[in-house]
Amino acid sequence: MTRRVRTAFFLAAAAVFAVAFVWASTGLPAFGTAHHPYGSRAVDASVRRHTANVVSSINFDQRALDTLGEESILFGAVLGAVVLLRQARDEDREDPVPGRVLPTTLLLGAGLLPVTLLVGVYVVGHGQLSPGGGFQGGVVLATGLHLAYLAADYRVLRRVRPLAALGAVDAAAAGAFTALGLAGLVAGAAYLQNVLPLGTFNQLASGGLVPLVNAAVGVEVASGVVVLLAQFLDQAVEIESPQEDRLPPDGSQAPDDRHPPEAP
Repeated sequence: MTRRVRTAFFLAAAAVFAVAFVWASTGLPAFGTAHHPYGSRAVDASVRRHTANVVSSINFDQRALDTLGEESILFGAVLGAVVLLRQARDEDREDPVPGRVLPTTLLLGAGLLPVTLLVGVYVVGHGQLSPGGGFQGGVVLATGLHLAYLAADYRVLRRVRPLAALGAVDAAAAGAFTALGLAGLVAGAAYLQNVLPLGTFNQLASGGLVPLVNAAVGVEVASGVVVLLAQFLDQAVEIESPQEDRLPPDGSQAPDDRHPPEAP
C-alpha cells in the first residue's frame, strides 16, 4: 500500500469520525447546566445499590465491564514491559554500587513507609464509601514500597519486593476481576451484574460486588506498578550493556580490544 493510499484511507476515516463526533456532541446537555440526565441516573443507581461513593459505583458496578478493559490495559502494559526490558543474552547483571544514605532521609522514609502503606490499604478498603478506590489506593501502596529506595538504597528495595510473588499476585488479581463477573451469570443475571447482598448503606460491608471488585483492582494495580517500575530500575541500576556498546564519558569512540592499534 502506497503512502498516498494510506493517507486517503486516514482522511476518509477521520472525516467519518469527525461527523459522528460532532453529531453526538449536539445531543449533550448544555455546558454548566444544573441538570444532567446521566449524572442524576448514576447517583440514583448508586444510592439504590447502597454504594456511597458514586464514582466507585460507576466504575465497579454500572460500567464494570468497561473497567475490566481498563484493568486489562494495565496488565498488558506490565506484561509488555517485562518482555521488552528483560535481561538480554549479551547483557550482564552487576551488583549496584552502595549509595550514600543520610540519617535524616532514612529516618523520614522509615517513618513514612508504614503510614503510606496504611493509607493505601485504607483508600482501597473504603473505596465504596469515600473518595479513592482500587486504582488510587494501589498506586499509593506501590509508592509506599518505593520509599525504601528513595530513603535508603536500591538493595533495600530489592530485598523487600519479591518480584516473582508480585508478578503472580498481579496475574491472580487481574483474573479475580474476571472471575467475579461470573457471579452474575451463576445468579441468572448479566456478566458482572451486582447480584451480591448490598448490605447497609454507608457501612464497610455495603455495595454488594463493588468492594470485592475494587479490592481486586487495588491488588492488581499495586503489584503491577511495583513490577513495572522494577523493570526500569533494573535497567538503570543493575543491567550493563555489552562492552562494545559502551562509550567513554567524553563521548569518544571506545577502543576495540580485538584490533589493538599498531605500534609506531
